[in-house]
Amino acid sequence: MKYSEKISNKLNELLTKNYDAEAGYKLASENVKDNTLKEYFNRRAKERYDFGHQIKNEIKVYGETPDKGTSLAGDAHRLWMNVKSTLSNDNEESILEETIRGEKNALEEYNNILKEPNIPPTTESILKVQRDTIKSALEEVKAFEIMA
Repeated sequence: MKYSEKISNKLNELLTKNYDAEAGYKLASENVKDNTLKEYFNRRAKERYDFGHQIKNEIKVYGETPDKGTSLAGDAHRLWMNVKSTLSNDNEESILEETIRGEKNALEEYNNILKEPNIPPTTESILKVQRDTIKSALEEVKAFEIMA
């Protein structure tokens, strides 16, 4: 397997995770009553949509084809979030907990790809900016959880 294909495969995994996160944020926005949280989740969904386009462009630079949808694991996680929020008395707190868990996983995935040897500088720069944005979003959602 040539390097461009290897890095594109890793970027495609990250792209799928961003599709999953975007869909998860949209679902979270639909399941909270607090307008500040709705706005937060809508901003994060848009952000992940934008991340996806940036990653797609990087994959195309390598001459590879970007994936087109969410993962089965992501679909299952959203179903779990839906069931949990339906059954939970504290809907917003449950959603915030799941959001924190998801963002921690995202940071780990970004950090793993950034450890890849010989990652091209343009790709590294894009991924670092996205990772740092996710890190900030994680701190913001943790603050929401404290207030909840």
